[in-house]
Amino acid sequence: MPGSDPSVGGGPEGGPQWGPRPEGSPPPAGTWGPPPGPPQKKGRGRGCLWGCAGAVAAVIVILVVVLVVAVGGSDDSTTPAPSATATPKASPGQAKKPASERADLISFRLDDRSTADIADIWVVWTIKNSSGEKSDYSWQWEAVDAGGTRLENGSELETDVKPGQTARGEGITTLKSVKGIKLNITRFDRTASY
Repeated sequence: MPGSDPSVGGGPEGGPQWGPRPEGSPPPAGTWGPPPGPPQKKGRGRGCLWGCAGAVAAVIVILVVVLVVAVGGSDDSTTPAPSATATPKASPGQAKKPASERADLISFRLDDRSTADIADIWVVWTIKNSSGEKSDYSWQWEAVDAGGTRLENGSELETDVKPGQTARGEGITTLKSVKGIKLNITRFDRTASY
């Protein structure tokens, strides 16, 4: 056919050549080759392994430090909460013994603010720092009925109390009544503030 170039189109008459190419023949010039293979993996296996191992080790160290701080130097005995009544004073002739950190919690009691059959009961406390340094106080408590059944428990925190300073605080409860309820301190801790 006049004007037809056999190199364009590849067919005998200049049209496209459909169907498979003969075995072993190279693809015509200017055509696409086979797709590239999958990307090669980079050598990240060991770096990732060491990074993950380091992160796990750091978490373990942090957990150990938290456990040591939480367990060390605390009083785990259960004692009744102090009432608002005054404690007996030492006579002038008696030597004053150093007070325990638990004695810093002067008062811890329930305050019933309920009105019109809507329960509104709070715990209120007073702390006086008897140590020679600024201190943080944390304690856990429980409210039990006359039969010894725990009705509620909680944790309280008072921070940055200066030596000799008195701090007061309060927290709401879910108790429905104060009748026959007794407060117990189940854990008490005083630590130095920074």
